[in-house]
Amino acid sequence: MLNFELYNPVNLVFGKGQTSKLSKLIPADAKVLLAYGGGSIFNNGVHAQVTDALKGYDITEFGGIEPNPRYETVMKAVEIVREKKLDFILAVGGGSVIDGVKFISAAVKFDGDPIDILQKRIRIEGNTVPFGTVLTLPATGSEMNSGSVITINSTQEKLSFGGPAVFPKFSICDPTVVASLPKRQVQNGVIDAFTHVMEQYLTYPHDAMLQDRIAEGILQTLIEIGPDVAETPADYKLASNFMWCCTMALNGLIQKGVPTDWATHMIGHELTALYEIDHARTLAIIAPNLYRVLFETKKEKLAQYGCRVWNITESDTDKAAKQAIEKTVDFFKTMGMPEKISEYTADYGNTADFIVKRFEERGWKAMGERGNITPDKVREIVEMSY
Repeated sequence: MLNFELYNPVNLVFGKGQTSKLSKLIPADAKVLLAYGGGSIFNNGVHAQVTDALKGYDITEFGGIEPNPRYETVMKAVEIVREKKLDFILAVGGGSVIDGVKFISAAVKFDGDPIDILQKRIRIEGNTVPFGTVLTLPATGSEMNSGSVITINSTQEKLSFGGPAVFPKFSICDPTVVASLPKRQVQNGVIDAFTHVMEQYLTYPHDAMLQDRIAEGILQTLIEIGPDVAETPADYKLASNFMWCCTMALNGLIQKGVPTDWATHMIGHELTALYEIDHARTLAIIAPNLYRVLFETKKEKLAQYGCRVWNITESDTDKAAKQAIEKTVDFFKTMGMPEKISEYTADYGNTADFIVKRFEERGWKAMGERGNITPDKVREIVEMSY
């Protein structure tokens, strides 16, 4: 097992009716920025729950944080926090809103141009505005980690940042909100969480036995409940397990002591920036083809995954690994995921050239758990995904 440090200070408040605890979680004298997205929280009653729980607080509202939050948008919120001297931020929404709030938290007191946080991948270690979250869309795990992804509209870049100072102080996770979600968003959430686990699990066999078993348990649970929760999101048993899987998939626990490979996400982010394809759907396009292109170095773990998660009994490693990839593709199809970039856009001919050039400019020339996902491999993966 690799050496590791595990730090996660998030107070996770899980279950029905927990939004009522907000006044116990936010200091009574706080001046709060209430940040949210496109307005669904008004339709599903969450906005009313939040404002009822915060009666008497000094609240400034900021809406309109996009899916794949834009740097240009969240900078408007940064200016509001500075101008009004607000000292707490509450993110009410899904991963995009939470990611946006993490950037706002980091940027308000940043000494320099906040765009450097993204373009120079600056690790945020202090001097932030504290924030909490009320999760309305399970998917990204952002409610219990310190990572964030922001899109710079002017340059068509989707970039990540993080650091120990951008963990939420608390996150309220009430599974009843899942009942109001469109089927597409639930499908996306299942696949996003599934791929988060795979990026930390599907590398090569190692001796972190417990991490593997926890990862496999999350995958098995998502396979079991995914199709049903997309059809019946009001089922509390399904919704609560779905929400908890999404959180556990990326709260840092299964990543400790193991090799990881985030190349699927890195390529997928470019597809979202280029074509506005839903994040989870870019992952469903890229992941199986990455496994095919990197087959020789991933086949042992693919075979383990096939045996433990899909109950494949084939003893030949190559055959078991190939069956595991096909089982994964079938599951993605069951969850409503198209397989190809061409199913989203007709203007895909230069996609591989664009992504490879961008990766080379950033110095991303040796990705993956073995550093063997080179520009030529990226090109092959993307072209296979057309």
